[in-house]
Amino acid sequence: MHLPQQRWQIFSPQTDLAIAIANATGLSPIIAQVLLNRGINTPETAKVFLDPELANLPDPKQEFPDLIASIDRIEYAIKNGERITICGDYDVDGMTSTALLIRTLKLLGAMVEYEIPSRMTEGYGINMRIVRDCHDRDGKLIITVDNGIAAYEAIALAESLNISVIVTDHHEVPEDPSKIPPATAILNPKYQVDPHSPYAAIAGVGVAYILALELSDRFGKRAELENPLLELFTLGTIADLASLTGINRRLVKKGLRLLSQSKVIGIIALINETGIAKDKQTGMKPEAIGFGLGPRINAIGRIGNPQVIIDLLTCEEMGQAIALAQECEATNKKRQDLCKEIEEQAIRYINQKRAEGFDITQERVLVIVDRDVQADLPIAKQTGWHHGVIGIVASRLVERYGAPVFIGSYEDSHDMEDQEKEVSPNPQEAPNHQGDTVRFSVRGIPEFHVFHSLEYIAPIRNKGGGHKAAGGFTIPAENMEKLRLGLREFVDRENILPSHIMPFIQVDVLAELSDISMSLLQTCDRLQPCGLGNPDPVFYSQNVRVISQQTRGRDKVKHLSLELDTGNGKIKAIAWRWGEYCPIPNRVDIAYKLRANQWQDTTSVELEIVGIREVGNGDNSQIVLKQIPLLYKPAPIITKFPQWENLSEAPRPLPRPLLLYGCDRPADKFQGDVDCDRPSRNKKYAAVVLWTLPPSFTHLQWLIATAKPDYIYLGSHIPSVPSIDQFRHQIQSLNLENINILNLLDLAQQWWISPSAIVSALRELGYICEFPPTLPLDGELLRMQKWYSIAINKIAALFVQN
Repeated sequence: MHLPQQRWQIFSPQTDLAIAIANATGLSPIIAQVLLNRGINTPETAKVFLDPELANLPDPKQEFPDLIASIDRIEYAIKNGERITICGDYDVDGMTSTALLIRTLKLLGAMVEYEIPSRMTEGYGINMRIVRDCHDRDGKLIITVDNGIAAYEAIALAESLNISVIVTDHHEVPEDPSKIPPATAILNPKYQVDPHSPYAAIAGVGVAYILALELSDRFGKRAELENPLLELFTLGTIADLASLTGINRRLVKKGLRLLSQSKVIGIIALINETGIAKDKQTGMKPEAIGFGLGPRINAIGRIGNPQVIIDLLTCEEMGQAIALAQECEATNKKRQDLCKEIEEQAIRYINQKRAEGFDITQERVLVIVDRDVQADLPIAKQTGWHHGVIGIVASRLVERYGAPVFIGSYEDSHDMEDQEKEVSPNPQEAPNHQGDTVRFSVRGIPEFHVFHSLEYIAPIRNKGGGHKAAGGFTIPAENMEKLRLGLREFVDRENILPSHIMPFIQVDVLAELSDISMSLLQTCDRLQPCGLGNPDPVFYSQNVRVISQQTRGRDKVKHLSLELDTGNGKIKAIAWRWGEYCPIPNRVDIAYKLRANQWQDTTSVELEIVGIREVGNGDNSQIVLKQIPLLYKPAPIITKFPQWENLSEAPRPLPRPLLLYGCDRPADKFQGDVDCDRPSRNKKYAAVVLWTLPPSFTHLQWLIATAKPDYIYLGSHIPSVPSIDQFRHQIQSLNLENINILNLLDLAQQWWISPSAIVSALRELGYICEFPPTLPLDGELLRMQKWYSIAINKIAALFVQN
């Protein structure tokens, strides 16, 4: 059998800079190159990355405007015996957040209960039923965790019933200010928090953790609660696949040490049940959570009762904890069986379609629905796919085929007590599904933006949402053909090419197998915790000789076990789920991670292979990243701090000399001693009129530092922000291959686009930029929209002299 075609994206080596970072940190140059690939490009930032405690962490009460009000309201409820209801969610983030706050509030003496909406019948987040039930029980305070920022109607109902609501969430804030819920307080890193704040990347459990920690401070219980709260934060952050950068990295690094010696009864029981207790001797890594604890917790949220996890993480009796952990294990095995069955059916269906002429590379999107699959396959017992697990299968199919995957189940298919419904193998006799609904889970590839695809098909679907890599929605069954047509139109519009449809492997650095050692593995461990935002290093070696190979594994899922020639010995390697490609050629190029293989009392290095290709096949399957030099000068120190006023409220005439600045500023509206756009360095300005804000905060700092005005009058005009497609075309219009150095501030001023948005677009095109980490392009453009609409009092506060 031929090896699957893969796209290898290999970072361009930066040898001199890697050596400089290696010398400053004690890392080997090969691992220093990995840091460069993560955007850690100076010795100073490398030192902070390796030891996050070196960075100063701001007081969260200064970062979250509503945090003190939240603590005040909860303190009042506790001291006055008010009933507090926590409204959580059925995913791992929501369940761990709920448990975290229950433990905190109970220890502080609160009368606390919780509600989690039904995945099957209610869907995500706080709803009218929960609010009414809370009112019927004489509840006075609701605290949402991992939800609430978009629940205007439910929270408005609560407020009308004299129930206070504190929203703790991390999801996107509604763009329309009138849709922001009328809560007593809102804690969300995306709401009234500086987007550059170290708290900007925290998940829902991170927001709950900050609230709980500050609340424990108020009651003098921090020492008692700090470690258990950090354990739950770590568990939730890793299992929910939150980005392990910034404050998440700092806290998770510390929390993993605590988990190795956990004092939380439920976590101890779950660790023992999953068989990862051996990691306690060496210190846990995120993979132990991600592959050990996380799936058991997630399985409960997907196909079980979330109360099991809440009880497990809040109980104080080991016997109860063991029973609950065993229930998690049993539910996870059931989840594994469901995933395996669905995946096998999907692969058989795709193979059958390919035999009939279906070409994934031409279609460019896989749309797979349970009833369609089972109608085409000779399956004895045809049951609907449980929509709680189809997202997991979608991810596996993306790994296998390298295509965006839309996998759906009919809405009644999740009814586990009624799965004997017959699906006719004869399409002519198939029942009429008029009025039925199909629920989809979606997973994407780098070039396919899932959320944008859901926006494109919005006219034909029902509720839904997501982000760049994943999403979900429901659609009337009669619109299935419109869905397929709409997705074909979308991939055409987005220029998704047949060459994009193959598994994607991002590779860090070339290594010789003879250099692989325990010492290198231990050096890799200095990069921990690894996960989303900071993936495990991926090495590659060329022209490797395969000494022996065999398949391993039970049932139909086979893995490929190899022995490879290092030039001075041999090394073991495992390629998960590659068993069907055995035997592979005797010489191959391999991409891999390093893993510790423990056998009895001996630990050795083993390779976990993530990519295999034929020798010499790199020209067509790899993308080598290019570096583009940037000129980006930081602003001078501001020595004079102006007074801010709205232009509409400014006195007339405005003081002179005057500097007029802004996008599409009028040419002749202001007369007299008026300069436009660029201040003269030797001129003292009485005032600056900002017709619009500059394209970035750095531009504004330059303007104030150079003009030194007494007053700034801010206009109400807002520059238009281009669409993603428009901006990509703009970037592609640059002659990038022939630019020696790109003046980032000048280009940003010329286009009225933030420097970070420009860098984000360049990184999408495969360019390495020495610049701080950026959001995906859609996030940067959204950040620009929020920047242009910032309130004058908030921006003025940024320029108050200390």
